[in-house]
Amino acid sequence: MSDGQPRTHRVMHTMIRVHDLDASLDFYTRILKMKLLRKHDFPEGRFSLAFVGYGPEADNAVIELTHNWDQSDPYDLGSGYGHVAIAVQDIYSACDEIKRNGGKIIREAGPMKNDTLVLAFVEDPDGYKIELIDADTVAA
Repeated sequence: MSDGQPRTHRVMHTMIRVHDLDASLDFYTRILKMKLLRKHDFPEGRFSLAFVGYGPEADNAVIELTHNWDQSDPYDLGSGYGHVAIAVQDIYSACDEIKRNGGKIIREAGPMKNDTLVLAFVEDPDGYKIELIDADTVAA
């Protein structure tokens, strides 16, 4: 930490429930370019966990995808969830590549109203919103 104190807390992961684990893994790894860090099936509990991210869990916050095998209906996202934000270089090219790879852009890249921050939104297979933020426009 910048104050000279040892780090005692950090964000490890955010968990989201997914209906189709294969479709979600394809989206997060192929379209958003994350790595599958680990995956484990729990047959006795009838669920699978997959962790995806841009770097090792020891140093980076990651996303935990939880797939409950017996969940036949898509999940209700509720009104409390907002989005996961990801910084990207060259947001316009990133959005073009996402579209070419079959990703669903729900807000095209452009400046945020009344600000210089450039952002876009993409939606994963379960309807979760992912905010893409152009790294060069983030205020220090």
